[in-house]
Amino acid sequence: MPRPAETATVTEASRRPLRAWQRRALARYLATAPQDFLAVATPGAGKTTFALRVAAELLADRTVHAVTVVTPTEHLKHQWAAAAAEVGLALDPDFRNSVGATSRDYHGVAVTYAQVAAHPTLHRVRTEGRRTLVVLDEIHHGGDAKSWGEGVREAFTPAVRRLALTGTPFRSDDTPIPFISYEPDSAGALRSAADHFYGYAEALADGVVRPVMFLAYSGEARWRTSAGEEYSARLGEPLTAEHTARAWRTALDPAGEWMPAVLSAADTRLTQLRAGALPDAAGLVIATDHTTARAYAEILGTIMGREPVLVLSDDPAATRRIAAFADSDERWLVAVRMVSEGVDVPRLAVGVYATSAATPLYFAQAVGRFVRCRRPGETATVFLPSVPVLLGLASELEKQRDHVLGAPHRAEEGWDDAVLAQANAQRDEPGEQERAFTALGADAELDQVIYDGASFGTAAFATTEDEQDYLGLPGLLEPDQMRALLRQRQQQQLGRATERSGERPAGPPVQAQSPTVRQRLTELRRELNTLVAMAHHRSDRPHGAIHQEVRTACGGPPTAMATTEDLEKRIAYLRSR
Repeated sequence: MPRPAETATVTEASRRPLRAWQRRALARYLATAPQDFLAVATPGAGKTTFALRVAAELLADRTVHAVTVVTPTEHLKHQWAAAAAEVGLALDPDFRNSVGATSRDYHGVAVTYAQVAAHPTLHRVRTEGRRTLVVLDEIHHGGDAKSWGEGVREAFTPAVRRLALTGTPFRSDDTPIPFISYEPDSAGALRSAADHFYGYAEALADGVVRPVMFLAYSGEARWRTSAGEEYSARLGEPLTAEHTARAWRTALDPAGEWMPAVLSAADTRLTQLRAGALPDAAGLVIATDHTTARAYAEILGTIMGREPVLVLSDDPAATRRIAAFADSDERWLVAVRMVSEGVDVPRLAVGVYATSAATPLYFAQAVGRFVRCRRPGETATVFLPSVPVLLGLASELEKQRDHVLGAPHRAEEGWDDAVLAQANAQRDEPGEQERAFTALGADAELDQVIYDGASFGTAAFATTEDEQDYLGLPGLLEPDQMRALLRQRQQQQLGRATERSGERPAGPPVQAQSPTVRQRLTELRRELNTLVAMAHHRSDRPHGAIHQEVRTACGGPPTAMATTEDLEKRIAYLRSR
């Protein structure tokens, strides 16, 4: 049982002001006094603050005598302990199964799901020994492995209270999550039932989180198969799954041209923010594996003239390095596997999604690192490859998702936790897919800007005036101001595109040098992409669907492989519509 001095500290901390959604959730919790309570709140909304307030209330009125916080990662254990200390709660993040106990000066412990699964009986005995509140952070991890779910259920069934939290979509499989209630939906499937839901759209309306502007970069990718055949394809065009994957990975190849161009654009955006309303703004590059992370860090070092902070998944000092970065004035952090839920660096305002992970869960976790708002009007910017699955996820950022048992056609939803696990695993050696082809290079161009679910802009090559229009947007604007400015920039860009694509002189200028084949193809592709973008803004149809329509009508290979004659036919087709 906590000592009187500790209880007084907790009571004082419990009077600190809460956000409106936290007050509503707390009022419901205290009124119903449930054994189990599920709070679903968007990343950055303040789930930790809400849970600590619940813990303070329950400790103060002696409903519980101890608190156990369960997190997905080692890093989050320490983050929870630090947040708890700020409100007068003492949690031990260094608790070890091998010791099995901690000082009674602590109100409780912070452990990982893996720790619990390794020795559930130990944690059950601890839970039975004192009236315990168990906080299950990112509860969907309770089903990550059979042993994890079984361990959590075994260890915490005796708990007096259990508070489950999550900020990202639930699981894609039919593994029930411990201590979660499921209710039948209209289709007869069982759907997870939250006791309190606070989504991204609500948080955005309340000014609790930042809106996110996505800058999607396309470009022509070229690769060679193990059989010696060479292919090229444009990111964002309708392709087979295999060609999309290879074009995507080719773009992310640090030895090519795409990543340096995108990193340079992202650094330009960060410089603009730091020169304006966000002088301490920082950027995060999310890499797939250790090798590419190191290469991206080297590219950024060349761009900035100083090395960025690099944090790898097997770095024993990762927690300390992230905390130091959060409190520093460093510009860039390059990380692998450190986009886990709850990693809190509020000054992150620019992101580069340089990974081939494409599940809604992983994407939501990654974007969640940039939405934490410190002052009204802040906008986050995330650079990403222009591939359909990511564009869809960016456009549906506000969509509410639940865990559904027995959901039909699950594969069509784009969920794949195995891919998420692979993305989170250390990968220093190339897999079969990587060995099956060799990346030859990829050009980069800004394809479109996604904001508030809408698309703005037309194709713009890197370093051009059109690209700079979007990289130079102010970092402190209200959402309606940002939408208006994006529309204005789009109209300016379309005006310039119309001037560039106007009627040409009947013959070449006197003494003019004929363009090379490469120059002519580049010019025609740019004109085609501009016309596709203009058609998109008239009809709201996806760029890829318009490309497919034009190719079906005119024939020929994908744009990246098309001849000048093919491209001229497609341009004429779009001009005639």
